[in-house]
Amino acid sequence: MWLSRDAHERVADELAALLAEREAGTADTGDVSAQEQREMRIRHLQDVVRSAVVHEPPDDGVAEPGMVLTVRFDGDDDTETFLLGGREGAVASGDLELCSPRSPLGRALTGAVGGERREYAAPDGTRMRVTLVSAVPHRSTITG
Repeated sequence: MWLSRDAHERVADELAALLAEREAGTADTGDVSAQEQREMRIRHLQDVVRSAVVHEPPDDGVAEPGMVLTVRFDGDDDTETFLLGGREGAVASGDLELCSPRSPLGRALTGAVGGERREYAAPDGTRMRVTLVSAVPHRSTITG
């Protein structure tokens, strides 16, 4: 899973806080469900930290995790823009949608360059065609 450095730091900080909370017993209110949820979150964050690929993608126009992609689907004049990455890797940036690199669309676009047309199978089996308009690093899309 791709994570930006900022996202990796936030995940690691949350994990450290949850582990410290568990160690201190400060969150043990007797609510077994809350304790189970905390333990599930700890395991999830440990998996994320363990499997994370932390990097800022190069600004080379090649679609890869961490890039904001603008695409045009065949038959549609409008473009769509989204972050190629996972939920944990997202940095708050307005209404930017996410597309998992593991999804059919994400797999099809990974490695594409601007102007390249790719095809993939939608979940219902329909063959879809999409053209990559542009790919820019996520960090460069954040202003302010």
